[in-house]
Amino acid sequence: MLKSWRWFGPKDPIGLEAVRQTSATGIVSALHHWPNGETWPLEEILDYKEKIEATQGLKWEVIESIPVVESIKQGKPDRDEWIDKYRNSLKNVGKAGIKVVCYNFMPVLDWTRTHLQWPLPTGGYGLYYLKKALIAFDIFLLKRKGAESDYPEAEILAAEKWLHSQGDSEINQLIQTLIAGLPGSELGFDIESFRKEIEPYKDITLDDYRSNLSYFLNAILPTAEEAGLSMAIHPDDPPFSILGLPRIISTQEDLTHLFSHHPSPSNALTFCTGSLGARPDNDIQPMWDQFASRVAFLHLRNVSLNEDGDFWEDDHLAGRANMSLLIQAILKEEERRGQEIPMRPDHGHHLLDDLMRSTNPGYSLIGRLKGLAQLEGVEEAIKALNTSKGF
Repeated sequence: MLKSWRWFGPKDPIGLEAVRQTSATGIVSALHHWPNGETWPLEEILDYKEKIEATQGLKWEVIESIPVVESIKQGKPDRDEWIDKYRNSLKNVGKAGIKVVCYNFMPVLDWTRTHLQWPLPTGGYGLYYLKKALIAFDIFLLKRKGAESDYPEAEILAAEKWLHSQGDSEINQLIQTLIAGLPGSELGFDIESFRKEIEPYKDITLDDYRSNLSYFLNAILPTAEEAGLSMAIHPDDPPFSILGLPRIISTQEDLTHLFSHHPSPSNALTFCTGSLGARPDNDIQPMWDQFASRVAFLHLRNVSLNEDGDFWEDDHLAGRANMSLLIQAILKEEERRGQEIPMRPDHGHHLLDDLMRSTNPGYSLIGRLKGLAQLEGVEEAIKALNTSKGF
């Protein structure tokens, strides 16, 4: 696997010199300073690429992400204007020599958790999704119209009880965590603006939303093919509806629908084991087996679930995904292709010296370094066994 590292640009508290000290050689980044939806100029891409690659040994391998604006997702009359800008960005990315673009089609929010600093049994902190906290926010804080009909009465009562047990600071932190914006989302809201932002989705059915994605793909995939790009869509995170928002890249059925309706070789997948693993009826290994040929980018992390609908970021070699079997299958696919697939260790725990400094939620230095070392160790062990070198 081609080891890479998510970097959020010059404002990232983890600099490129630190990244160089890991075993990663690929950088995953974006023009985070550029306005959402506006065309990325070739000069800006090349300048950013030069800054990355001036750090010896690093190469900008994957773009994550070129955001898809809400007008496109909602199918508004002005979407063609925004799609043209997106296509122009892809043309310029192709000219700059970057071949993989990771993007998502999640409405309004990027990845969502209720807690960014959940205490771990072994010390340190991780990311956590507490279902009753999400329900409490939806019904009692956001006060979304019709939210009560989305949950069983017992879950609503449990959420209300949980909310009453929280102090003002905990409640404010929950609100900030859910709507103030996370790395990669590019946007942040307050309660009122967020309520207005999600309002249009109450009238958009799953079929409507799939049609909006198809419209977008029909427009951009020919451009991506000409530019030699893989458009690697990221699964929904979490892979089920929250706050009444539609989800269409969450299951094996969703992915089958996507690739059967858009067979273009540029229509690709970011295989995120954590996002897909957060849904109990998703079986990671069969999903890999079916879609391996479509995978252009790997997010390797692990989650664990409980019966209450909660999930949390576990160690990279723990949780639902059998990472050893998956990496063995990844290496087999790479052998078939004759090339490595870019991979990054996703969402590390907040550990050790990182507790003394500010890092983006989920994007610590030591936690991701630990995950990368674990994944690389598994890969090397499998390679040794495959070549009969032993240990």
